Amino acid sequence: MPFPRWVTGLLAAVAVGLVPWTLWLTFSLPAKQVNHHYELAWVGFDVALAAMFAVTASAAYRRSRALMPLAAAVAAMLVSDAWFDIVTATPGERVEAILEACLAELPLAVICALVAFGRLRRA
Repeated sequence: MPFPRWVTGLLAAVAVGLVPWTLWLTFSLPAKQVNHHYELAWVGFDVALAAMFAVTASAAYRRSRALMPLAAAVAAMLVSDAWFDIVTATPGERVEAILEACLAELPLAVICALVAFGRLRRA
């Protein structure tokens, strides 16, 4: 089903609008941020990721029409997780974060993206 034209226009406008916003944040945010709930943020994200994996697995098991959008969401979450793991790692943790991204998060994201785009079919 094709989207109405205004949806495309809205998405494009948001994409263009995010450019100056991101530039402003780049120069206005402090280089170092101390967050008292840092651990809670990571644990919360990992709990949400685990829940999304479970819901996606359930959709796959039930052959639900929700599988493809759920798989797309999991793929996006995995890429986000890899990105933030790497950029928030201390210098001593960075190699581990990169390895985890390359060996676990990003390959799983690719598999989920293939599911989302209907490229993995049962033979």
